[in-house]
Amino acid sequence: MRQPPAASVSSMAFSLAALFAVPLTAQAQSAAAKDDFHANDDIVITAPYVAGLDILGHVSVIEGDELARDMRGQIGDSLTRQAGVSATSFTAGASRPILRGFSGDRVRILTDGIGSIDASASSADHAVTLDPLTVERVEILRGPAVLLFGSQAIGGAVNLFDRRIPRDVPTDHAHVHAIAGYGTAAKDRSIGASIDVPLSSNIAMHLDGSWRKSGDLRTGGPIIASDLRHDMLHAAEHEAADGHTEEAEELTQAANRRGRIADTASQTWTVGGGIALINEGGQLGLSIAHYNSDYGVPLRPSFTDHHAGGDHDHDHGDDGGHHHGDEAVTIGMKQWRADVRGELELGDGFFDKLRLRGAFADYRHTEYEGSEVGTIFTNTGVEGRLELSQNARGGWRGASGVQYSHRDFNAVGAEAFVPRNLTENMAVFTLQEWDLGRFGVEAGARYEHARIKAPTLGYNRSFGDFSGALGGNVKLTDQVKLGVTLARTVRAPSAEELYSGGPHIATQAYEMGNPLLKAEKSWGAEANLRWRSAGASLTLSGYSNWFDDFIFSSATGETDHGLPVFQYMQQDAHVWGFEAEAKADLATIGAFKLSAEGVADMTRAKIKGNVDEHAPRIPPLRLLGGLAMTSDNLTLRGEVEWTDDQTRVGAHETATKGFTMVNASIDWRPLPDQQNLTLSLSANNIFDVEARRHASFTKDYVALAGRDVRVSARATF
Repeated sequence: MRQPPAASVSSMAFSLAALFAVPLTAQAQSAAAKDDFHANDDIVITAPYVAGLDILGHVSVIEGDELARDMRGQIGDSLTRQAGVSATSFTAGASRPILRGFSGDRVRILTDGIGSIDASASSADHAVTLDPLTVERVEILRGPAVLLFGSQAIGGAVNLFDRRIPRDVPTDHAHVHAIAGYGTAAKDRSIGASIDVPLSSNIAMHLDGSWRKSGDLRTGGPIIASDLRHDMLHAAEHEAADGHTEEAEELTQAANRRGRIADTASQTWTVGGGIALINEGGQLGLSIAHYNSDYGVPLRPSFTDHHAGGDHDHDHGDDGGHHHGDEAVTIGMKQWRADVRGELELGDGFFDKLRLRGAFADYRHTEYEGSEVGTIFTNTGVEGRLELSQNARGGWRGASGVQYSHRDFNAVGAEAFVPRNLTENMAVFTLQEWDLGRFGVEAGARYEHARIKAPTLGYNRSFGDFSGALGGNVKLTDQVKLGVTLARTVRAPSAEELYSGGPHIATQAYEMGNPLLKAEKSWGAEANLRWRSAGASLTLSGYSNWFDDFIFSSATGETDHGLPVFQYMQQDAHVWGFEAEAKADLATIGAFKLSAEGVADMTRAKIKGNVDEHAPRIPPLRLLGGLAMTSDNLTLRGEVEWTDDQTRVGAHETATKGFTMVNASIDWRPLPDQQNLTLSLSANNIFDVEARRHASFTKDYVALAGRDVRVSARATF
């Protein structure tokens, strides 16, 4: 296994000349072996200066065969087996993670600690510009420790790690990583590969690329959900009664359609490369990458509200009676991105390391209506952070830093639902940890100043707020640890929440912001219990957040330009829930070890008012359990996922029927005494059930995949 550079054993001056001149010593390599971030899942790459964020945060790590088995075209759909995680599942080409019921601006998607700098947080139909094929490790961070990356990430953060900026110099000629796969539900073909090459004893170069193409997704059961299907069939009856037999037949066929969902095909390719200078004094590297994706956006079936028996069609627009959805919508997306990462060893003084991380991105996507250009979205952004980590002193360690980001976002065209806006954010933060033996304490604080301008509207809002968290744990026994955290967080409203005002064809909504929104404030409490013994572990987490001026988007029941109106509103709210994860080795049968795993999660959210209302698009209770038989060369796994009905719905929101899905997989490592080649065969949704995510805007007409048989190969050499 390749090892990262070691911590410096003595204080030294660091310069560019030193990077080129000083090789990695044997002593440094030995120290590196003890600090290998792959050696212990409890070590968190995102914050290596604390012992594991086991008080202020809960971290899930996905890598290796597990990441390859769950890999899909978008990172949201790749993580849904993890506790507390759902996905927007807008379409196969656009799906963002949902953590503890939170989405959009409340969940940060990061590359090695820096934001994705795209438009995925601004609307559910916008893809995340990170291809899972190029990712080697994913960390899901929940709880107050997310203050390290932004106070707006109340739900948590998803941090992805690739190899584009090398962290070490290969000890032999080159290291190659490759993955390829095929899935039947969408005829999904994918391949990705990377190579790391040593140019000298302390210079490494990296190149990677990926390609994925899928057809329209085949779903289990009817394409249209039962409530919407009922409305369509009711409209067909009206058409037939009026003598419009052809229209009635078309509506009936559309309502009862099964099989593949039109306009869900996608094609994505990426290319990237980087170089790094590495030695015992530190490291400095940079990379450049390009992301290109084209995908379809399925549209809600078009039929007038009076046919469906509705009585709320108040169309304030004048579009000559045209209703959106007559032409297919596709999105063409491109991003150029440059990243830099540096680390300077500071020796044995008060500070241990100085870390630099930054990125610049130029993003653009075009929404097409048929062959015509509808709207062009652009986002030019930069983000950087500088951190100083401390050497451990008597059980005290921590880190402090500054962070800056700037975004220039614009939309031009017929469906430009948000005006040009500029967002600038500056922050200072610290996270400190005290190990007191049986007891542990962590404290985090962040001050953030945000300025959000809309020049064409004449608006210029500023927000300056402090967020903080304090947590402690106690070791009840050598195997059991109990922790409690209290946090106060403040989130400035996003530009979309403030300044939206127009039709958005891809989401088929007329989106209305509110430029008078105040900052969103919350008190949060979390308790967790961790038990670990030889061959078994259990983690239980319960959380509750009380919001003042919670910002949410809700359907008003009206239409404008033929589209339903969604208005950003602000009221007090309460969000609470739990997560549970368990693992246990059950028995040894010959060469195989039998083990069991289980996951459970639930979120509840209510908007306070004269009559409390449920928040929209909150995932329901979910249970997932599996059994695995593992030997040195073979892993057999079966699992059952049960999702409850979601009847706790927001205003003008439909309920979602639950489902039970059965999956199975086989991982084979054919090379004796080697783990660097894995061949996998999996069958997902074996019984081809109808399944929908309640958190999805498109759930009523974009179901999840039906039976999907997948084959994949992952190799490292």
